[in-house]
Amino acid sequence: MTTAHVTCPLCEATCGLTVTFDGSQVTEVRGDAEDVFSRGFICPKGASLGALHHDPDRLRTPLVKRDGKHVPVSWDEAFAEINTRLLPIMEAHGRDAVAVYAGNPSVHNLSTSLYGRVFFKALGTKNFYTAGSVDQLPKHYSSGYLFGDGMTIPVPDVDRTQHLLVLGANPLVSNGSLMTAPDMRGRLRAIRERGGKVVVVDPRRTRTAQVADEHHTIRPGTDALLLFALVNVLFAENLTDLGHLAGHVTGVADVGELSRDFTPEAVAPVTGIPAGEIRRMARELAAAESAAVYGRIGTTTQAFGTLASWLVDVLNVLTGNLDRPGGVMFPLAAAGQANSAPGKRRPFRHGRWRTRVRGLPEVLGEVPVATLADEILTPGDGQVRALITVSGNPCLSTPNAGRLAEALARLDFMVSLDIYRNETTRHADVILPGPTPLEREHYDVALYQLAVRNVANWTPAALTSDLPPEWATMLRLTSIVTGQGPDPDIEALDAFVAGQIAQRAGLDPAVAGDRRGPGRLIDLMLRAGPYDLTLADLEAAPHGVDLGPLRPRLPEILSTASGKVELAPEAITADVPRLAAELAHVPDGELVLIGRRQLSSNNSWMHNLEPLVRGKNRCTVQVHPADAERLGLADGAPALVSSKAGKIEVPVEITEEIRPGVVSIPHGWGHGGPGTQTAVAAAHAGVNSNLVADETLLDALSGTAVLNGIPVEVTPTRPPTGPRAA
Repeated sequence: MTTAHVTCPLCEATCGLTVTFDGSQVTEVRGDAEDVFSRGFICPKGASLGALHHDPDRLRTPLVKRDGKHVPVSWDEAFAEINTRLLPIMEAHGRDAVAVYAGNPSVHNLSTSLYGRVFFKALGTKNFYTAGSVDQLPKHYSSGYLFGDGMTIPVPDVDRTQHLLVLGANPLVSNGSLMTAPDMRGRLRAIRERGGKVVVVDPRRTRTAQVADEHHTIRPGTDALLLFALVNVLFAENLTDLGHLAGHVTGVADVGELSRDFTPEAVAPVTGIPAGEIRRMARELAAAESAAVYGRIGTTTQAFGTLASWLVDVLNVLTGNLDRPGGVMFPLAAAGQANSAPGKRRPFRHGRWRTRVRGLPEVLGEVPVATLADEILTPGDGQVRALITVSGNPCLSTPNAGRLAEALARLDFMVSLDIYRNETTRHADVILPGPTPLEREHYDVALYQLAVRNVANWTPAALTSDLPPEWATMLRLTSIVTGQGPDPDIEALDAFVAGQIAQRAGLDPAVAGDRRGPGRLIDLMLRAGPYDLTLADLEAAPHGVDLGPLRPRLPEILSTASGKVELAPEAITADVPRLAAELAHVPDGELVLIGRRQLSSNNSWMHNLEPLVRGKNRCTVQVHPADAERLGLADGAPALVSSKAGKIEVPVEITEEIRPGVVSIPHGWGHGGPGTQTAVAAAHAGVNSNLVADETLLDALSGTAVLNGIPVEVTPTRPPTGPRAA
């Protein structure tokens, strides 16, 4: 028996795990009690790491589609196919004829997060899409204009705060999300034990709402109205107090003027939260010894996602809680800190290019995935004819997913880097698999930039693999799109990449010794970082290195043109009149759809693991008893959920845990179908809620898809004659 200490790469919590092996067989996965960050915490996803490693459906050889069927081929054959078919498309139609979609798991994979940048830059397409535009792009947009960089995102200092206001987030299930924080149950409990308060605003009584001191069931899509009303009260009652921020903020008076129309009385009929409660919430927020306002996917995937994201931090500023202990603070990561040298960067801007068909703006180098099908299906110059997906399943995760599936079937060529043949990769002409998490080294470059405590942890590969690492795959693809052929000198390309990183850091790449691949890059990034660390230091600390609590970073963190927090940037405030128009929209019997997240589920790709799909049906439409009675719905019976975009049939779950007028279906389901190879997922197929998501409904500023607050109708149906969703 052997053991390895591993940082879990399956969600944003970065928990430490202790994995036990009998040879190459995983026999046990448990929380690492000595991990400096997670202290032994583990969730069902981390415990399933062995099931993922041994999954018989996981691809272990490249596949090429011939005569409509995927057949195994050698790696050389696969890359030769890509070289033969992709280059002519680029030569005939330009680089924008190739699109890229990068999914959520690519961020949790050190190879794809580091070397993906190299490949994407070499490809040079403007048609770059990620899961961010169905998730978090509004927060990047608002942070960019407030602080000067889209990655300068403050996170709640949950370990020291006395008052936590959570909107549209369920951190007991997500363990954060734009707030890397293992064991959120323990952290929330600690807030209450030290005399603090946790307030949750959510249409559902989530697991987080259940342990909170207070829960407000807001109408979906109206968070920005509630937040503006809180701002209104702070100004009207003279409760604003910038404190230490006074010399570092501009635009405060402008925000006060903008808030005038958003009184608690004006927003109460639309949000569903009484005016008196709104006033009390604002007063308690202002009076708290320290406080943090935090909003997540419920606030970002709505029609006013950017305004809601902006107003979250407006409240943090107006109460003096930005950049101070117990408020919201800026982490300082040991490696790859995007905002560590603000004086060397230009202030954030968006819209540097726009999409061909709908004219949607670029944000943070990507364009909204809601328009990917348009770009494929609409003929003309610049039409997307080839697609490369990296660890993504947009046929389940993007709006009007049925139309996107139709579009993928019409591509001239498609390549997927993925470990499964799923609802998206079944359309690919070439599928390139990669090693399992236990077969690759890991350091969470992105998520340590969002952690509630500064830590660093390196995971060496616990097992060897017959598959090439994804970084080598990325370099071979880079060679193809730069015209150097499918069989390059990988070592020379890797050395070139390392040399570029070393040059930017003012280092000699030789300091990394004989390291290669991601290990060499991380060593260079650590050496260039703020803590005088090397990779050898992390290798000597298998449970991680604790770099201390978050600490103030203003004003040096800022890279705005003024060098200050720009609280009222026109690129955001120009959308306020659109929000004001919603004050006249008082709901009258309308039903709206929201998503939901489950602890044993992580988007679509974790559903093929038997330990994570045990138990009762997870894919239901939750309906309040009053709505069920009014609509004639029976618990467990099928119902038809329909919208402008489409319709799905799904079992009903009647529960008082959801607000009247709201229904909820989890995202990421709808598995199976011809050409897929995910037996467990297919046996628990569920339904794809994004078949009823309307790709024309977007946050006006960032182009992020509206996945919360979708107008729907729900009607009872006769029991289906075929297999029911499971």
